[in-house]
Amino acid sequence: MSPTTPPQKVGLVLAGLLSAANIPSVFFPTPEGENGPPLAILVVGSILGAIGLVAVIIAWRSGNLAAIRVVAGALIINLLTSLPAFFVDVPAGIKLLVGVGVLLTVLAITLMFSPSRQPAPVLD
Repeated sequence: MSPTTPPQKVGLVLAGLLSAANIPSVFFPTPEGENGPPLAILVVGSILGAIGLVAVIIAWRSGNLAAIRVVAGALIINLLTSLPAFFVDVPAGIKLLVGVGVLLTVLAITLMFSPSRQPAPVLD
């Protein structure tokens, strides 16, 4: 466990926002006759969002690297479930939202795993 650096905190905030945004998705299923994610994907997204949000809180408070890894794993799996939107016939607005989500996920993960700027100890 180590204290989180400012870039890691920014990454955790982004991860928390992304995770929190996924939690209510199960309550808004795709209407009949429209293209959208199946209910199973929405349930998985909500569960991963809850797991990610809890892990963000733990990582924020303790700097626990395992919690940061859990957050990253939840974000990556959630990202993978959204990628089919690029390959099916959905409105351009949805593709744009998925693209922004992909970029924010990559940014959050990159920031969460950014190293501290402390110089390495010199071994004699």
